[in-house]
Amino acid sequence: MAYDEGHAMLMREELQEIEGITEKKMFGGLCFLLHGNMVCGVHKGGGMARVGKDREAEALQIDGVDPLSFTGRKMGGMVDISEDLLADDDRRGHVIALALTNARGLPPK
Repeated sequence: MAYDEGHAMLMREELQEIEGITEKKMFGGLCFLLHGNMVCGVHKGGGMARVGKDREAEALQIDGVDPLSFTGRKMGGMVDISEDLLADDDRRGHVIALALTNARGLPPK
């Protein structure tokens, strides 16, 4: 499954100033990690974010965010991000901020 490099660039730009961010190919896409914990990523048709179960309801209120279910089973704390959302700086920034809050609360791997 290929991902859109333009979407990956949007994520990189959003995260470029944050120390401890790395990239890793996962799930057929590209994920961005903070100290080894997934923050967000891109996949064919959009992206995803690990916002955590505590912030999932807030994230789902943002237009362009849906529950993530690659296998047909919902993945708690993970959300799917539409291509439309990725193109919107404000909405993309809001979702990534929620995901960063989650990652900062986890111990480094």
